[in-house]
Amino acid sequence: MRALGVRQVPIVSKGKAHANGQVLRDVARLCGIPYGEQKILPVAELGRRQSIILAAAQRYLAQLSDDQLRLMLPNRPRSYGQLLWHIFNVADAFLEHERGIPLTVESYNRNPAPERDSKAAIAAYGTGPAAARDWSSRADVYYGAQTLHEFLERTTWHFAQHVRQVLWRLDMLGIAPDGPVPADVLAGLPMPEKVWDDEAR
Repeated sequence: MRALGVRQVPIVSKGKAHANGQVLRDVARLCGIPYGEQKILPVAELGRRQSIILAAAQRYLAQLSDDQLRLMLPNRPRSYGQLLWHIFNVADAFLEHERGIPLTVESYNRNPAPERDSKAAIAAYGTGPAAARDWSSRADVYYGAQTLHEFLERTTWHFAQHVRQVLWRLDMLGIAPDGPVPADVLAGLPMPEKVWDDEAR
């Protein structure tokens, strides 16, 4: 990795060339594997689903007390409140990109400031991405060549996956969720099959 000048994982290398493992199209190109046509939902449909998913996150946040929001997630250095804040931060990182701020690894690794970690502050922070202009233009993101359309799709399934995790944890706390996210809202998004990693049972 030093020889390649790379400071993040996952990376796939072949000789002196490398590709970010988060972009399967680039990995396929590096390895000489046909990738095929990429199926991606239309921008308007992604926006519709984002609104539904973020509204669900707001409802689930409302069901947790401030004390519960301070509980730590199993096998993670993150609290319930930080997970919910992160869902809205993923959307906010997209909005920042719209204002000319590149997406970096640090964009997703932020936590709320102490004065912004209350239930009310997290709820106020929650928002959804605004529409961009040219969706075929290149996005300035840390993980490789992506269009704004692809970045929008990744933003959608990224926080959708975390909302699935919140739903799972509500069940662990014995809280019936205030309206599940409909299955058709998640259909067609390139999400992991599992809600959580294997070590969190």
